[in-house]
Amino acid sequence: MSSKKTSEEKPKKGKGMILMIGLGIVLIAAGGGGAFALVQTGVIGGAHGEEDNKPKLVRKGDEDPYAPAPAKGEEGGAELVYGDGGSKYRTAYYRFPEEFTSNLRNSDGLVQLSLAASTRYDGRVLMWLGEHQLAIRSRLLVEIANASAEEVETPQGKAALQKRLTAAINDVLLKAEGFGGVDNVHFLTFIVQ
Repeated sequence: MSSKKTSEEKPKKGKGMILMIGLGIVLIAAGGGGAFALVQTGVIGGAHGEEDNKPKLVRKGDEDPYAPAPAKGEEGGAELVYGDGGSKYRTAYYRFPEEFTSNLRNSDGLVQLSLAASTRYDGRVLMWLGEHQLAIRSRLLVEIANASAEEVETPQGKAALQKRLTAAINDVLLKAEGFGGVDNVHFLTFIVQ
């Protein structure tokens, strides 16, 4: 009897070993496929593609890989030195080359503005401001014309107009490039007639 048990156990051990190896291969394949799927979808290893094309915040003192070239005739001058306080990101400005002149809502009054936009993101935002300047100007003129004479006479009204102009620029850039990036609009001149 004892010899029968040993001869019956050997085939069972062989079948069990083959079954365990097969199960191990299936688990490794499933795990590898799952890991591959997670990497491809960006869950593991960071997202790929579009996110890498979005502008990045530029820290003070760091080099901006997309910085615009200096204007003709401009020399490098002294190296820029940042202070210790405030934001840890540098601010870059884009000045709109022409003034904005518009009528005011429900009024015979006119407003004439010179504007600049600021960003803490890399130079791509500045490039996009120049590239889409016509669409941005058109949208800003609509927002300015929607302001009332009473609104542009108060500091609170001017601050509200700044916010609307900033949102309008970001909306145009978002539709054109998929990213806004403008932090604020600044008045260089503000004349109400």
